Amino acid sequence: MYAVALMNKLIALMGVGLAMGGHSLKAQRLSIDAAVRTSDKSYVQATGEATVTAKPDQAIITVGVLTQGPTAESAAALNAKKTDAVLADLRRTLGGSGQLKTTSYSVRPNYQVPKAGAATVIVSYTATNSVEVTLSDLEHVGKVIDGVLASGANTVQKVEFGLKDPQTAKSQALREAATRARASAEAVAAGLGLHVVRVLSAEEYRDPEEFSLAKSAPAPPPPPGVGAAPWTAVEVGTIDVSATIVLRVEVAP
Repeated sequence: MYAVALMNKLIALMGVGLAMGGHSLKAQRLSIDAAVRTSDKSYVQATGEATVTAKPDQAIITVGVLTQGPTAESAAALNAKKTDAVLADLRRTLGGSGQLKTTSYSVRPNYQVPKAGAATVIVSYTATNSVEVTLSDLEHVGKVIDGVLASGANTVQKVEFGLKDPQTAKSQALREAATRARASAEAVAAGLGLHVVRVLSAEEYRDPEEFSLAKSAPAPPPPPGVGAAPWTAVEVGTIDVSATIVLRVEVAP
């Protein structure tokens, strides 16, 4: 009986050891952020912001062809004819330097507002084809706008300027933001009679409303004439690329 009891005790001790080992492995899986939250070390948290101004090197223009007809087929056929003319003009203007992409296409009925008790009547159909034009030569923006309007497009939905490689400017903004966050943390620590021991965590804050690095310009009005008239003036401007770093550092006397 003594031998059995001793064996049971040994098995129990082994079970405790395995459980402790499993707990240790689980503890190692804690993220850095979780480790910071559970740490009893004193820390300072600071935020750094930076904005880098860059010159756009890319333009995106969205143009549209809208047509109407008594039937869906006639509206679509007329739209196809006009869109082909617009695309042909764009290819001549851009050569091999630009990109064209259809972003949306629709054919929808137009209804007559019925009198009380009367049935709804379809009176016509509207076909819409939107094309996105991407070009690197920003001097051609006004020329492209005037050209598509002359060749059959009747809407210019937006003109957007951006960067081919936004990460370069973003990386610079992040570096500057991190430097400012560290300087702020050190200043706070010094004011408290402490010094920075080490960085506990650093995180980029992203604005939920931030969706693009590009600035949009309102669509310009159609030109008064085509031919010798100057191209539609478009001001390119600059792009601001911003970054915010939230830094947490351990401090000690």
